[in-house]
Amino acid sequence: MALELWRPRGGLARSSFRGLAREMDDLFDRFFRDWPWSRFTGEGRGWAPAVDMVDRPDEIVVRADVPGLSEKDIDVTVDSGILTIRGERKDEWEAKEDDYYASERWVGSFSRSLSLPSGVDPDRIKATLKHGVLEVRIPKTKQAAGKRVEIKAA
Repeated sequence: MALELWRPRGGLARSSFRGLAREMDDLFDRFFRDWPWSRFTGEGRGWAPAVDMVDRPDEIVVRADVPGLSEKDIDVTVDSGILTIRGERKDEWEAKEDDYYASERWVGSFSRSLSLPSGVDPDRIKATLKHGVLEVRIPKTKQAAGKRVEIKAA
């Protein structure tokens, strides 16, 4: 059984042109690695969790998908109206079949920063982690909650 380098875009190459395909992939990877638009692709920026932000009348709720992480792997901070979620992910994947073996390990850090609207109370922020979803609840101050204005017919 031969071991092959696993490539996320093409999987395991099983054709007779394996060597040529590998050389072409390496050539294109080296050529496009430092282009300015490469930072917008998944490979250029690394992994970052998907984040939802919901503006409710009395609070802002931020949810981030962080599967496989524990509360010790994540750091949540608020500074000057910016909510920052940082963490480190360590992942290992392995597949064994009759005719191949594939393994991948990924270690890296991530950071997501979100601007918060004015009128939030940073002293009362609460964060919970449940089933791979980090939920951050940011209460609004009384002034930020707003006031309903009644419209009168003329």
